[in-house]
Amino acid sequence: MKTQFNNGILNSERWELGHISMVHSIVDYKSPGVYSASNDTDLVRLHFGISGDYDFNYKQLNSSFKLRGTHNNIMYSDGLDLEIFNKSERIETFGINFSPDTFIKIAQNGNDSLKRFADKVVNKENTILSDLWRPNTLKIHQVIDEIVHCNYSEGLKDIFLLSKSMELLVLQTSLYDEEQEKFIKWSTKDKNKLFLAREILDQSIDTPPTIHNLSRQINLNEYKLKKGFRELFGTTVFGYIHKNRMSLAKKLLLGTDKSAKEIAYEIGYSSPQHFSKAFKKEFSVSPNSIRNTPDPTI
Repeated sequence: MKTQFNNGILNSERWELGHISMVHSIVDYKSPGVYSASNDTDLVRLHFGISGDYDFNYKQLNSSFKLRGTHNNIMYSDGLDLEIFNKSERIETFGINFSPDTFIKIAQNGNDSLKRFADKVVNKENTILSDLWRPNTLKIHQVIDEIVHCNYSEGLKDIFLLSKSMELLVLQTSLYDEEQEKFIKWSTKDKNKLFLAREILDQSIDTPPTIHNLSRQINLNEYKLKKGFRELFGTTVFGYIHKNRMSLAKKLLLGTDKSAKEIAYEIGYSSPQHFSKAFKKEFSVSPNSIRNTPDPTI
C-alpha cells in the first residue's frame, strides 16, 4: 500500500495472523524532518531496522534512541507515541506485533530473558528488552526476506508466516541472551564504521572491495574490521559476501528469465562453473534445476 504524506511516501505491506501481525515499511522522504506516530494499542513489538538513519523518542518508555543501519529490539507498551527524526532519504523497517496474551503464552516456555520480559507484560509495565540495540544477523535478514517474498497460497502462507514469526523471535531473543561484552566493548565510532562496511558490501555485491581496501574506506584497521564484523554480525566479511550473492542469485533465478550464466557474471563470479559449484553447495541443487522445483519461500 502506498501512502503519500507531507514529507514523503510510505510503501507498506501488512500480514494479519489473528493475534499476530507483520508490517514491512519503506519510507522515502523529501528532506530531513520530524514526524509523529501514535496509536492506543496494547502490543508487544518486535522491531527490525533494515536500512536508514534516524532518531526517535518513545514517550511510553521515556527514552530516546539513535539508530543507523540494521538493528533490532523488542518493546512493550500500552499505547504508542513516537517522535521520529529522519536523517536519511529512505528508512526501511520490519515489525511483528503480538497481542499480550499471545506473547505471554509463547514466552513462558522461553529462556530467562524472555520470561523476565513476559513478566513485565503480565504486569502491564512498559518495557524494552535491552537499552542496547543489536545489529541484525545475516540469518535475521534472510528470514525477513523469506517473509517479504513468500509465494505460498493463502492457507499454507499463514502457517509459513506464523512459523517465521516464531523463528524471528527466537533469533532475536538469542542475540540478547549472548554475552554482551563482545558488543559493548566496541565504541560507537567503531560500530558505525563496521555498519558502514556492511553497507558498502551491500552496494557492491558484484565487485566487493578487498579487506585492505574496505578497511581504508572506513578508516578502521584490518584486524578490527575482521574481528568486529564477526562479533557484531556473526559472520566473516567473505561469509557475508557469499551469503548475499547466493540469496540474490536465488531471487534472480526464480524471479527473472536471466540465464544462470548471466546471473553468475552479474553477482561477481568469474565463471559460470564457479557460480554453479557454489550454488549447488549452498542449496544442494544446481542453478538450472531450481527453476524446475521452485522454492515458494523466495
